[in-house]
Amino acid sequence: MKLRNTAGAALAAFALVLSLPASAFAAQGYFHYKFVDGFGQEQHITLHDPHSGKCINLYGVGDDDEEPGYGPHNDTDAAVTVYLGVGCSGPEWTLRAKGKPARDDLQVRSVRFHTDRG
Repeated sequence: MKLRNTAGAALAAFALVLSLPASAFAAQGYFHYKFVDGFGQEQHITLHDPHSGKCINLYGVGDDDEEPGYGPHNDTDAAVTVYLGVGCSGPEWTLRAKGKPARDDLQVRSVRFHTDRG
């Protein structure tokens, strides 16, 4: 009988975890940055509700062979650390939640959103 109760409790706990919204692991809001593509055109990229706690190599700039992105703007509810290197390496800078856009001379290739809000 104890085994059945334990299994039932474990199953209920597992179901509860599955029912949590995915947004519990994401920064809520938008993160923007710019980069110049291979045709010399400035592109504006927006990440919507980006995943928190893991390194994100940014589209169009997430390779050391490409020019880095620039002018990041963190309009999410979580602080973010921006990195000049891929894989969240190299010089870094932290942007606060719901902050103002950074200057265009702040370059970025990868980011990591903080799991604690703020």
